[in-house]
Amino acid sequence: MRVIVVGAGVLGTMHAWQAVERGHEVVHLERETEARGASVRNFGLVWVSGRAAGPELATALRARELWEEIGARVPGLWFRPNGSLTLARTEAELAVAEAASKLPDAESRGYRLLGPDQVRALNPALRGRYLAGLHCTRDAAVEPRLAQPALRAALEATGRYTFLPGREVRDLVGDRAVRDDHGQLHEGDLVLLCTGAWLGGLVRELAPDLPVRRVRLQMMQTDPLGETLTTSVADGDSFRYYPAFAGPELDALRAGQPQPPVAEQHRMQLLMVQRQDGGLTVGDTHEYDQPFGFDVVEDPYDHLAEVAADLLGRPLPRTRRRWAGVYAQCTDPARVVHRQQLADTAWLVTGPGGRGMTCSPAIAEATADAAGL
Repeated sequence: MRVIVVGAGVLGTMHAWQAVERGHEVVHLERETEARGASVRNFGLVWVSGRAAGPELATALRARELWEEIGARVPGLWFRPNGSLTLARTEAELAVAEAASKLPDAESRGYRLLGPDQVRALNPALRGRYLAGLHCTRDAAVEPRLAQPALRAALEATGRYTFLPGREVRDLVGDRAVRDDHGQLHEGDLVLLCTGAWLGGLVRELAPDLPVRRVRLQMMQTDPLGETLTTSVADGDSFRYYPAFAGPELDALRAGQPQPPVAEQHRMQLLMVQRQDGGLTVGDTHEYDQPFGFDVVEDPYDHLAEVAADLLGRPLPRTRRRWAGVYAQCTDPARVVHRQQLADTAWLVTGPGGRGMTCSPAIAEATADAAGL
């Protein structure tokens, strides 16, 4: 079978991976010369800890298995099962962490509640102020700027994969072919559109009532820390943004401990991941109302630096890069992804939101099953 995949972000690349793994030939089109959207503007987190019980958690856990399998075969991903620590700095945050550690599915998430000394033993770089840490052993990380090129190199080595960058798909011709902006027709047996946050143009023509919205975020990356951050790190504000932590303890946190104004305005949490060069990726914000700003604003970065320094017990290294990104998210937060069959042999897959890097291998696997690959 010949499969046409449109979109070379992590979701499209994982769909190409599934097709090649199942013995098929893939032609992979990307409108940029290289993926430039949310797939490279993220933390590289394989984030199991905060996922909602049920299908979302099951998808994340399956994706975590697949990431580890793929990472063993593609060392350039720099997959590492480093786990995460969500640090509670107040009694209200500690109550949420304690409740999470007692959830029925706490064991499958790899939860355990650690005191300050245990946190520092696990991650000595965390010399700052906190009451406890919720450790999630199932969390992991990859290098987002390296992942797609590394995966493509492995795919190309099979001899059954062709990457065509700089090709914007303009038309779905029948249900087995697409035409790009060079006028070239690409025919196959199956078409998979994985177009990320590009929701206009052809996507709007094919799916005008798409239940997906766009979300904008701001992030930054620092110079090398000079020591190892052995786990990924989150602050207590992250409890507010992940469904796993819903419950009376989180309700009490929200009622009794408002976020600082800048964090509330920009819907912020701290996430911090160390990169291969020793620098830290730090974020993030959430903006839902369009039109989005075209610039980045400084106050959120100041807040992130302050919170990170409070947990590390030292100032952050110099900021090397700042950026904004946009991802596509289902308007129904309970849906992991929007998968729509456009025709007998044509599918649109979009809207995983902030779960894209985490869940893409399992989403692609489910698409391949549904499409009969």
